[in-house]
Amino acid sequence: MYTYLKALFSCRRFKKPSHQKRTQGNQTRIEYTNSSEHNPITIHGSLSFDQYYRFSMAELTAATKNFSPDLIIGDGVFSLVYKARLSNGIVVAVKSLDTNVFQGVREFRAEMETLGKLRHRNIPPLVGYCESGDNRLLVYKFMERGSLDQWLHDASSNKMPLSWETRIKIVRGVANGLSYLHGLERPVIHRNISASNILLDYEFEAQITNFGLARRLQFDRSHTSTDVAGTMCYLPPEYVYGFSGETVVTVMGDVYSFGVLMLEIITGSVRGQIHCS
Repeated sequence: MYTYLKALFSCRRFKKPSHQKRTQGNQTRIEYTNSSEHNPITIHGSLSFDQYYRFSMAELTAATKNFSPDLIIGDGVFSLVYKARLSNGIVVAVKSLDTNVFQGVREFRAEMETLGKLRHRNIPPLVGYCESGDNRLLVYKFMERGSLDQWLHDASSNKMPLSWETRIKIVRGVANGLSYLHGLERPVIHRNISASNILLDYEFEAQITNFGLARRLQFDRSHTSTDVAGTMCYLPPEYVYGFSGETVVTVMGDVYSFGVLMLEIITGSVRGQIHCS
């Protein structure tokens, strides 16, 4: 964890690309839509998902009570997440992606391929999926404590403030998960570390989720990309408003986001009060 702390401000400087801003709750997520991108996680139309259970649309429709708004537990830019109960009584989380935009389809396939190769206690496993017509849904283990964002900022939830012991445990869990991702033979960059993408299990063990923007690096641990995305206020300013001729994605972007997240956990401040105005 301390390696990440020492490296917080060693990110490289990049050129500012054109972008759009999308609002997600109190957060602003940046979506860059340039079509060319080098070395993303490879996604093939023929990718086999046989390692996962394939749910039918009927099963998930029944489990979510016809995708009832009352069961929505998460609202993303390109997705909705529902609390669902399967026919065997097991409670799961179902993410329904917006396939009317390319980003929704890409996030579906990126999560399928990425999570299939990751095994770590701070990265939740994928339970299954559904491909039916234009519908793309992902099924995850349900996290009883919800998102870290809710514990830090949702005054309406009547949750008790997190103890210092619990906050330290969460920070350590996120650090361990990122250390695992960045220490792979070909490191994986999450690119969207934020309080809303950290879920908590019953024991308040942190779970890094939402790998729809993840990218796998080449062996030099750096690759050039024109597709910049993530949640405003967690992104390195040099990544968003860069100064050189290209935008380079490295593990240090995740490290910067982790540092902002730590400050948020420690201070309880709203994201915009930390460093983004």
